[in-house]
Amino acid sequence: MAVTDLFAGEIAAELLKHLITIARKSTSCRSSAEQLIHYIRDLLPIIQEIKLSGTELPQHRQRQLDNFSEILSGGLELANKVLNSPRWNVYRNICLARRMEKLERNVSRFMKGPIQAHVLADVHHVRVGMDERLDRLEWKLGSMKIGVEEGGGWLGAAVKRVEDEERWCEDNLVNLGFTGLELGKMKVKEMLMADKKGLNLNTFSVVGIHGIGGIGKTTLAREICKDHEIRSHFNDKVHFLTISQSPNVEQLRSKIRGMVSGNTTVGDRFPQIKLGFEDVESSSPQSLLVLDDVWTLSVLEQLLIKIPGLKILVVSRIKFPPSVVENSYELDLLTENEALSLFCHFAFGQTSIPIGADEALIKEVVDECKRLPLALKVIGASLKGQSEMFWTSAKNRLSRSQPLCESHEVQLLERMKLSIDNLSDKEKECFLDLGAFPEDKRIPLDILINMWVELRDIDEQEAFAVLVQLSDKNLLTLVKDARAGDKFSSYYEISVYQHDVLRDLAIHLSNAGGVNQRKRLLMPRREAALPKDWERHADEPFNAQVISIHTGEMSEMEWLQMNCPKTEVLVLNFSSNTYFLPPFIKTMPKLRALILINYSNTNAFLKNASVFSSLTNLRSLWFEKIALPLLPHTTTPLENLQKVSLVLCDISKSIHHSHADLPHLFPRLAELTLDHCINLSELPSSICLIQTLTSLSVTNCDSLEELPENLGRLGSLQILRLSACPNLKKLPPGVGNLGRLKYIDVSQCVNLGSLPEGIGGCARLEKIDMRECPQMKRVPGSALGLASLRRVICDEEVSWLWKDVEKSRPGLCQVARECFTLDWLDE
Repeated sequence: MAVTDLFAGEIAAELLKHLITIARKSTSCRSSAEQLIHYIRDLLPIIQEIKLSGTELPQHRQRQLDNFSEILSGGLELANKVLNSPRWNVYRNICLARRMEKLERNVSRFMKGPIQAHVLADVHHVRVGMDERLDRLEWKLGSMKIGVEEGGGWLGAAVKRVEDEERWCEDNLVNLGFTGLELGKMKVKEMLMADKKGLNLNTFSVVGIHGIGGIGKTTLAREICKDHEIRSHFNDKVHFLTISQSPNVEQLRSKIRGMVSGNTTVGDRFPQIKLGFEDVESSSPQSLLVLDDVWTLSVLEQLLIKIPGLKILVVSRIKFPPSVVENSYELDLLTENEALSLFCHFAFGQTSIPIGADEALIKEVVDECKRLPLALKVIGASLKGQSEMFWTSAKNRLSRSQPLCESHEVQLLERMKLSIDNLSDKEKECFLDLGAFPEDKRIPLDILINMWVELRDIDEQEAFAVLVQLSDKNLLTLVKDARAGDKFSSYYEISVYQHDVLRDLAIHLSNAGGVNQRKRLLMPRREAALPKDWERHADEPFNAQVISIHTGEMSEMEWLQMNCPKTEVLVLNFSSNTYFLPPFIKTMPKLRALILINYSNTNAFLKNASVFSSLTNLRSLWFEKIALPLLPHTTTPLENLQKVSLVLCDISKSIHHSHADLPHLFPRLAELTLDHCINLSELPSSICLIQTLTSLSVTNCDSLEELPENLGRLGSLQILRLSACPNLKKLPPGVGNLGRLKYIDVSQCVNLGSLPEGIGGCARLEKIDMRECPQMKRVPGSALGLASLRRVICDEEVSWLWKDVEKSRPGLCQVARECFTLDWLDE
């Protein structure tokens, strides 16, 4: 396709605009203009098809299109002359009318001749091109899953943008003149370091930061934690802990004692590890503990463990009394100049109003954001690249958002609505879905993507596009987990975080209308029982597509008799050792995704597991911190279940003492994830008979010693993850029979000595991740035959093992940074 084809559409579109004006204003040229309008409107979609084909045309066809482009260019020039010709110049207008008639004849001849042949040929090209693009989209999504795209592809680019924004905010804290944050930093540092002038270092004291939501309290607290003077003063013993609206106080107290005494908090997430806390009284003096997002005085009083030498910084929306918090700094709103600078950064990519922009309009929009940092950031991003008319409309809508009271909290929600109104319908629904998850918790990307795919009738590619759009508009934050390693990691190591004010907004908008008619039934925080308004309306069906419940331990009698015929996603958040599954699951014939997350210290035993027999349409299942029951022979097959994720689960009974026929129970299972599963020493051999399985992920299972010998029978397997299984010493030879395998991850398998001899049989293998495998001594010779291999991620001392393969593929090996940690578990 020549360059002229690209311009033909643009010329035709511009010519069409001029012809419409001519038909309205010029009497002498009206007839020709109207006929040309008819031709051009028929022609535009054909030109678009030719452009989309992406195929080089034969020379004779290209020459015809080039000639026609010249005709259109001459027509555009002629149309300009007609529009600029004064009415009094009769002779000139007659000549232009004749030229318009000639142009009409030339276009007519082309439309009735060559264009007919072009249509048939170009439609064929469109079909071929579309097939190729669909193949490329499928490959791109697969590449994103296994992380072979340079820099992580467009999802990686979104994560990088977030990281760059964080660095920008850090670097410009002072440069932009954010005096409130800088002054606050100085004042709070003085409070925290007040004992430096010879006072008793072993004193216990509490100071605070308070202010409205979205004003930057957490940002200020994190800046203080990174400050060199603070870290030096507290001997690098600085700890950060998020409390939230639904805290487990006993768990938090245990975590605080562990932090201050020097023990890790891993025991909170791994019940099999018994932590023996040292006497905190003997801990070294001078440590700082930040308690972020504290909501109530009663919770704070329970968390104030008086340990000599401990300073506590409390971050909250409310100001606590001096009897509890000795000194507190109130964070002020931004000044007008600071607000303008922050807004311009997110709206224009610079810290001032661009030259030629409507300065008055921009300042009016900034003023309507009421100098609230979060509103400036989100609304600025939502207006980026929009027309002046769009800006005017936004300003008018902002000015009409009169809150019910003068509370800044209400003002913030009212103004943030604008950023949601500007979303497409699908993006808006996806944003509102985020309210189904607890505040201050990272949402694994798998959960969110699966939820949107099942709920919003979109494929994974479109779900990722929505995710990136919401991130670009600062409505959510993409976070790469610390365990992700480097940029060559896949999207599975990315999670989603949402500011609690944005979550409040999602819940606020979702709660509009009657309880029975809402699309979402959401519990904002953990409660002892279901909401009273649900109970009052339980005699009528609930039409919610999404139901999110957040409770403690629930017995059979504590559940309501609810009828939920339209529910497609059920999120059960709880904290207890036992949990009775809600009986009303049986009233959910359309349930497609079930998410069950336990936030207690130990794995929960499930009761009422018989409800699963009714979930005939279930497609996605996520269990976290659950002790799976024994699978009986009589279990009803979940014929539509495609994705199962078991995280921090105890599945020893279910697997070791069960001879369940897994292919029979899960006949369509495509993705199976086992992460941090307790006492998992082996996998049942029947897993290898699931011919639909495309992804098998067994990670962070320290008891796993071997894999089934018949693993090579998984003929559809494309992704095999075995990272952080330290007792795994070898892979079965059958791995070489996995002809469709694209990615194998054995990173942190510290006792793995070699890849299987027959690895060369994996003809489609694109990536191998073998970071932190110190016992890796050799690479099989068959690896030379891995023609599709594009990347090997490994440590420097292992990279030389690939020297023979790299001779034909320079740059194959990428040396990884060592940055695996368990810090993500604290989230």
